[in-house]
Amino acid sequence: MQKNVYSVEQLNKYIKNMFTQDYLLRSLQVKGEISNCKYHPTGHIYFTLKEGSSALKCVMFAGKRSRGLSFNLTDGQQVIITGCVDVYLDGGQYQLYADRIELDGLGALYEKYELLKRELEEEGMFAAEYKREIPKNAQRIGIATASSGAAVRDIINVAKRRNPYIELILYPTPVQGADAAPGIVKAIKALDDYGVDVIIVGRGGGSIEDLWAFNERIVAQAIFDSNTPIISAVGHEVDFTIADFVADKRAATPSAAAEIAVRELREIDDLIADKRRRLDSNIAEIIRQLRTETEYKKRQLQLLSPQNKLKQSRERVLAYADRLERDFEKILNHRKNRLALIASRLDGVSPLKRLESGFAYMADSKGNRIKSITQVKKDDSINMTLADGTIEATVTDVH
Repeated sequence: MQKNVYSVEQLNKYIKNMFTQDYLLRSLQVKGEISNCKYHPTGHIYFTLKEGSSALKCVMFAGKRSRGLSFNLTDGQQVIITGCVDVYLDGGQYQLYADRIELDGLGALYEKYELLKRELEEEGMFAAEYKREIPKNAQRIGIATASSGAAVRDIINVAKRRNPYIELILYPTPVQGADAAPGIVKAIKALDDYGVDVIIVGRGGGSIEDLWAFNERIVAQAIFDSNTPIISAVGHEVDFTIADFVADKRAATPSAAAEIAVRELREIDDLIADKRRRLDSNIAEIIRQLRTETEYKKRQLQLLSPQNKLKQSRERVLAYADRLERDFEKILNHRKNRLALIASRLDGVSPLKRLESGFAYMADSKGNRIKSITQVKKDDSINMTLADGTIEATVTDVH
């Protein structure tokens, strides 16, 4: 008798039907460690959930991520997955289909941290426009931390080494445990009301539980509401808390915070020396300008003085007289030249010159000039004037 022979598809569908009918596999929670996590371009997330030597293929579809995942899924995270187990027909393998993924244990704190961080960022508490400049020459430094511990010692040592004249005001507060967050808020408000130039809020490094007070909303709100600039110095360089994001300045360590808040005395001395040089240079320039202005005013006064005006008037009169004399001499020379020309012309037509040449001037007895023979007749008396005298004559005949 021949047994029934099933196709691969039939077998896979049969197994899938068995999974579908099992109520436990329709909704269950599984915990383990994430590995081989891959984000597909479509938005789906494919990963493996493992524990020891056991492993389970998992997938979270893009449509489930918005409600079921509140953090970035990465390898090594311990998680609790809520979903169902089903068979993937094409591959012939069963896998866990995730509806919701939560961090397990410490992961829950990280999830809470990420959630508050996202909320505060959306509220604008991290915005750059709310960050205030740390004063460069702070004189009074407020410190909100535990009265004992490495943090306060580091701050004091660094601050006093950089500037022994700086004033440090410590408001002791617990930085770990249930009372830490309210204590830190109280310390910030007290130092803010006291009127310090800058406040350092911090502690040494530790685990996420040790640093948790600096991840509380009330601490973040107190930092944001403070009128005094605040430097957050929580933990070591790799540790970031909510307080670091809200504060006006984040320092990697308490020692680094002291270096930011306290300006070195040598640097201040150099600044004062530079200011003195600039002041001397500015004073010298002002004196030079005043001297130049004084000389100008002096010349102005000299020009506007009555004595100078009288002198200028005299100089103008002398100049006018000199010009008048030159003009008169010029006119006189011109007239002399013209007179000489006229005299030369007159000399050319002078009767005396004619007389000297042998001509005579003839007039009747009455003195009338004789220009024609028609003016005389025989026996008339006439006068002939020559160059050296006069001849009286009688006309004997007219031709």
